[in-house]
Amino acid sequence: MIDIKLIRENKELVIENIKKKFQDEKIPLVYEAQELDIKIRNLKQKGDNLRQERNTTSAEIGELFRDKKIEEANQKKQRVSNINKELETISAEEEKLTEKLREIMLKIPQIIDESVPIGKDDKENVELERFGDAIVPDYEIPHHADICEALNGLDKDSAGRTSGNGFYYLVGDIARMHEAMIAYARDFMINKGFTYCIPPFMIRSDVVNGVMSFKEMDAMMYKIEGEDLYLIGTSEHSMIGKFKNQIIKEEDLPITMTSYSPCFRKEVGSHGIEERGLYRVHQFEKQEMIVLCKPEEAMAWYNKMWSYTVEFFRSLDVPVRTLECCSGDLADLKVKSCDVEAWSPRQQKYFEVGSCSTLGTAQARRLGIRMKTEKGNEFLATLNNTVVASPRGLIAVIENNYQKDGSILIPKALRPYMGGKEKIEKK
Repeated sequence: MIDIKLIRENKELVIENIKKKFQDEKIPLVYEAQELDIKIRNLKQKGDNLRQERNTTSAEIGELFRDKKIEEANQKKQRVSNINKELETISAEEEKLTEKLREIMLKIPQIIDESVPIGKDDKENVELERFGDAIVPDYEIPHHADICEALNGLDKDSAGRTSGNGFYYLVGDIARMHEAMIAYARDFMINKGFTYCIPPFMIRSDVVNGVMSFKEMDAMMYKIEGEDLYLIGTSEHSMIGKFKNQIIKEEDLPITMTSYSPCFRKEVGSHGIEERGLYRVHQFEKQEMIVLCKPEEAMAWYNKMWSYTVEFFRSLDVPVRTLECCSGDLADLKVKSCDVEAWSPRQQKYFEVGSCSTLGTAQARRLGIRMKTEKGNEFLATLNNTVVASPRGLIAVIENNYQKDGSILIPKALRPYMGGKEKIEKK
């Protein structure tokens, strides 16, 4: 959500930004917002003039009564009464137009960073850098579901009976390694100076509307029937919502937190649900990081955050690359975003395991999160990034540590979380 001042002062910038995102159908919204803003400001000015007249007239009434000018005083009283009625009408109209303007502003995309590559969709995202050697062993690597089932670590048939497609049971050492990754990610981020948090796993609609677009919400989130509550699709939602309508002292910034949560997603769209494996499912667990900071510090934090995810996966012997999202692939609230992708030796390609985004002041503006500065209260910047989402991250570790005999080497970083165990083998 951009500031309406930007449309007042640099409308062409807003329109050009929409064109960069290949959303030309939204250009009329800019003109509509401009017209509504003018009407609202005119109403405010009219209201201010009427209130000033009311104050002056009210002061005159007392003097007229003291001077025994009763008829003139009553006429002034009637004028005050008429002003009050007029102010009520103006206030109702202003409220109605303000709400309409807000609805439009929520649909106008955030101004993207100048460094974002221009492209229509994810096919035009740009590879930035690779970390680690993408090795293909001289033996076949089975599908991750087959590996897990051979090690008695995955049961999707039972999950189909209890919950349907898109769910799973993780069992034994595979389940243990899944949780070891989450626990290691927690400690990894604590060691980076982030504060650990477990947030609510359900949030109200006003928080949902504050952290994401309507289109994303409909495609992602499960609503609790009969309640104004949604299951979170990522803990970023409730973590940013934690600061709703708060004023934070400038000296208390940056706020850096890492959060654990289960995540629930409809996964609606052309990609669908992968029936056999664990890559795209309705339920998973994630360790997230979020940062609230001064807007001028956001880009520095953005670069730190994605680098932490790279470092995390490299410590698990997983080669990764960074892929910058092009303009057409950026969600409307995002200023800049990149994905961290892990190497799949089975498919001989990279796949997404994390995403880092800076959202400028968009979420803060929607949720009323401000920082208290010497100049007054200003909106701050918010950022979020995946440390690890499992079982997707689990797939990367399994494939890159799979051995010819069907066993999985447990990365050294995870062994303390698995009782010192070094390998997962067939029993």
